[in-house]
Amino acid sequence: MASNDIGLGKIVEAATRSKFWNQMAIFVIEDDAQNGPDHVDAHRTVGLVISPFCKRHFVDSTFYTTASMVRTMELILGLPPLTQYDAGATPMFNCFQETPVLQTYNPLTPKVNLFARNTRKSVGAKESARMDFREYDRAPEDELNRILWADAKGPGVPYPTPIHRAIFTR
Repeated sequence: MASNDIGLGKIVEAATRSKFWNQMAIFVIEDDAQNGPDHVDAHRTVGLVISPFCKRHFVDSTFYTTASMVRTMELILGLPPLTQYDAGATPMFNCFQETPVLQTYNPLTPKVNLFARNTRKSVGAKESARMDFREYDRAPEDELNRILWADAKGPGVPYPTPIHRAIFTR
């Protein structure tokens, strides 16, 4: 994950130094949320919009979907919707402002060793050693999520109960 963050930072840094920055928008979403639980929904993920036209120091809590991102890109580019899903999706208008801020981005230097490896004493080491990582999605999802949670949060922090919400609108 950290190396992905560094890669994204380098892309954004290059974009902000480009002569095209005043016309750009970069949309970032996690490829697959993998059903990892949190306190809201097991399929929730983060989405980032990076542009000189984005509001600064602003968190938009509007409910968006991946189709919302696609719809927003279509509107920016003047393209028609590709499907009924993006046609009906909520555009991300609330993320943008009219006046651009043409500021360059300077990524931070990582403060962790990106090449560090787990040891035999790491959280979940024995369990992880028995898992099949040769192909995507072969490792047991729930067990792996619990190991990652315990490693990130430490002992004694309860694992959240996965919540699977269905959204019904009129």
